[in-house]
Amino acid sequence: MKRSFLILNGPNLNLLGTRQPEVYGPTTLADIEAMCTARADDLGVSIVFRQTNHEGELVDALHAARGVHAGVILNAGAYTHTSVALMDAISSIMLPVIELHLSNIHAREEFRTKSYIAPVAIGQICGFGAAGYTLAMDALLTYLGDMS
Repeated sequence: MKRSFLILNGPNLNLLGTRQPEVYGPTTLADIEAMCTARADDLGVSIVFRQTNHEGELVDALHAARGVHAGVILNAGAYTHTSVALMDAISSIMLPVIELHLSNIHAREEFRTKSYIAPVAIGQICGFGAAGYTLAMDALLTYLGDMS
């Protein structure tokens, strides 16, 4: 049976390609999903790719990942900096979670440097634009011991 990854995207990421392209790049979320699907095929894993603007739906998706996915790649968007609920959900699901950001949150506004996700994630990838998603897939597979 193939390993499965949940790739979960938070608020405003549905506007990628048109929302602040000077910060987030010209790539759309559909483009990123296509990149991830191609990389999943290369890696021999399956993915479920989701986006929601609602914090509770992100929490529900994390809870539902237990027993279904081998790990999670989470771009929580602005909820990274505000959501104790996401932090608690991650710490309760017993799955490896990689925190992902298109921009380098450490080189932006001060409030963006605080992450509630980082303390409960296995790692963080930020600043590599859309390529961060495939980097995160490689990193998750490496963490799980399936890549050398």
